[in-house]
Amino acid sequence: MSLKMKELPEMERPYEKLEIYGEKALSNAELLAIIIKTGNKEESSLEVAQKILNLDKSKKGDLNFLQELSIKDLMKIKGIGKVKAIQLKAICELTIRMSRPANYKKIQVKATKDVAKLLMNEMRFLKKEIVKIIVLNNKNEILTIKDIGMGIANFVELGLKDVLLEPIKLEAPKFIIVHNHPSGNATPSRQDIIFTEKLAEMSGKLGIELLDHIVIGDLDYKSICKEIQKTIEEQKQII
Repeated sequence: MSLKMKELPEMERPYEKLEIYGEKALSNAELLAIIIKTGNKEESSLEVAQKILNLDKSKKGDLNFLQELSIKDLMKIKGIGKVKAIQLKAICELTIRMSRPANYKKIQVKATKDVAKLLMNEMRFLKKEIVKIIVLNNKNEILTIKDIGMGIANFVELGLKDVLLEPIKLEAPKFIIVHNHPSGNATPSRQDIIFTEKLAEMSGKLGIELLDHIVIGDLDYKSICKEIQKTIEEQKQII
């Protein structure tokens, strides 16, 4: 039979340990135990927390897998009811929002990596494909970021005009498109490339520049515009 939390030496209890040594001294299981608060009749909150960590199939040792767990997944663990599961999901969302800049406006985009850094944590765990538009001014500073497609299977369902509405409305000279691949593989599909080529052509006729179309995967990203340019250069060499 396992020891209850109050039966542990005081220095081994997560609450007391954090108070004395600070939050960085605690393990992932101990931090989760504080959030869970109580265990069940057979197990302490620390042991229940360890069961949650055991759900990490990747065995990477980080907590990113928690983003992928649903409320139902968490509730399968004895000691995790609906309220605790909801609390855990709320904390996961808070971590995503904390990673965003307090105010993205006037952030200058200098390279593809700047966009990836800005949106990676928000988009890498999404279960459905989301398309975002980043509208920029002449200095490549962000004017707005908006979702323009949600839960779509492919870009056939997203019209070119739908994409261009926001930059036209703001009379903006430049924009970037970003979408995620729920599979985690950031490699652009043929359909992604065709859509990008058509979008660049149409926006160019309106005097609006498509700076990039970026695909977000799991800790990976690809620039479709760079892929298109690379193909063009390779074809020139062949000719």
